[in-house]
Amino acid sequence: MSRKRTVTQQVWGQAQAAGGAVRRAWEEPGRERDIVVQALKAALAAWVAWAVAGWWLKAPVAFVAPWVAVVLVESTVYRSIAHGLQQLAAIATGTVVATAAALVLDSTMTAMAVVLPTVVLLGHWQRLGSQGVYAATGALFVLTNGQVTVATSAARIAEAVFGALVGITVNALIRPPVYLRDSRAALQDAAGEAHDILEAVADGMAEDRWDADEAVGWHERALRLERLVDQARSAIGWSRESMRINLRRRSRAHSVPGKDYDDAVVVLDYAAVHTAGVTRAVLEAASEDRPAARPAPSVARRYADFLHRTAQALQYYCQSRFGTEDDHELRQAVRKLRDTHDELRRHLTRSVPDDPNEVATYGTLLTQARRLVDQLVATEP
Repeated sequence: MSRKRTVTQQVWGQAQAAGGAVRRAWEEPGRERDIVVQALKAALAAWVAWAVAGWWLKAPVAFVAPWVAVVLVESTVYRSIAHGLQQLAAIATGTVVATAAALVLDSTMTAMAVVLPTVVLLGHWQRLGSQGVYAATGALFVLTNGQVTVATSAARIAEAVFGALVGITVNALIRPPVYLRDSRAALQDAAGEAHDILEAVADGMAEDRWDADEAVGWHERALRLERLVDQARSAIGWSRESMRINLRRRSRAHSVPGKDYDDAVVVLDYAAVHTAGVTRAVLEAASEDRPAARPAPSVARRYADFLHRTAQALQYYCQSRFGTEDDHELRQAVRKLRDTHDELRRHLTRSVPDDPNEVATYGTLLTQARRLVDQLVATEP
């Protein structure tokens, strides 16, 4: 009974998630709406290709046109064109090789045994990229679709060309996909998570209530932060590709991500690496076997103040680059961060203990602090 209840809860959870995605697609721009739009465009491309090739012209192999059209409504216009050319080359290669073999051998089974290994190998040609599989698909369409003739094979290639033109045209002219919003959201997510992690560690150190379990949670979040930064870097690449051969790039709202985005990734990359270093040092100091010494309360409070300042500087940095805030708040935050770091360094220098383990802990924390502040100071306008 409990297992059945668990399955029911999982199904209900998935249904709620799907309902939430539908609601977001309806209410606001975002990834969900982009997916819906691309699906509708793919359906439209297939419908247009079939209406012309199958319904109007009654082409002998009309199904090829909508099949190619629907798969070429890609995630970017550039990718539609690049994959379209590769796919047409693959289909033409498979079709020509299969037709020649079938006409010479006069046996479908023999031709298939000879042709398929050949076209599968050709499909691995680097220039065909991920579309090489369509060489084998094109060959199978020839060999399994009744009598093989040169006219039918030529019509099949022509239908593929027409379908590709329809798919690319629909993707390029009807709300061509742009992923600039995704890049900005990914950067903001990474910056927000870095801010939250630093604030959580700072609050724990300031109140001297951090234990091993809490420190483990902080460190795991810091490690996941690196993946968020990688996702942001990937999103910027998608944004730039989506603006290539894209009519919407003429709008100011859809400009190619500039150097600000690259700078933000660098800053967040440093923040992720050194946040992981800070949380590791805190974890080692909080663990029960204590491979590192726990900082004195006065040192922990000063370090917590530094982490608060760092979190605030990161927040203002993101707002000044991708929000509505100007650089004034960022300049002030960076100035306070630098002053706080200098005070922390002076205090740690005066508070150096005799215990080597404590010296190692203080040195690690100070090193990570210096690296964090160096990167953020470098971003000061």
